[in-house]
Amino acid sequence: MEPERPLDALNQARGKRVIVDLKNQKQITGTLKAFDIHINTVLTDAEEHVDGSLKRKVGTVFIRGDTIVLISAQG
Repeated sequence: MEPERPLDALNQARGKRVIVDLKNQKQITGTLKAFDIHINTVLTDAEEHVDGSLKRKVGTVFIRGDTIVLISAQG
């Protein structure tokens, strides 16, 4: 089913691997666990990538919504 609203798309991605691009040019990948109306987001099994290379594994992370540029579901 196609999402009708932006938060519907995030709901469909809950429990799946996502890529989160941040304003500081970093990228976090992980499993989307939770989010709120401000797109504050919680990922588990998260990894930080810089310039396409794995920089570090960060585990469970809270990402403030106003730092997010894009969220993309993987597969």
